[in-house]
Amino acid sequence: MSSQSLNLSVIQKWVNENLDIQMVEQNLLALGYDEQTIGNYLAEFKKEKNSKRQFNGFVYLGVGAFIGFLSCVLTLINQNPALTNWILFGLTSVSIVIICYGLYNLFE
Repeated sequence: MSSQSLNLSVIQKWVNENLDIQMVEQNLLALGYDEQTIGNYLAEFKKEKNSKRQFNGFVYLGVGAFIGFLSCVLTLINQNPALTNWILFGLTSVSIVIICYGLYNLFE
C-alpha cells in the first residue's frame, strides 16, 4: 500500500468536514494503511488545511488594508468635519483589528 498515490479528493473531504489530525489518523488506520502512507496523508492534510487558512488570512489582510486606505482618503478629503474623528479613529481601528486577525490566520 505504500506505493499507491494519495487520494486528494478524500483529503479535500476531510478538510471540508473540519476533521482534526487524530480523526484522520484513526480513519487511515481503520483502512489498513501502513505508517509511511499515513504520514504522507497527514502531511498533505496539514498542508491543505493550512493553505485554506492562509488564503483567508490574505483576504482579511486585503480587506483591512482597503478599509485603512479608505479611512486615509476620507480623512484627507474632509468633506464633513463632524465625521472626521469617526472616520479617522473608527475606520482606522476597524482596519487594524481586521489586519491583525488576517495576520493571525496567516501565521498560525
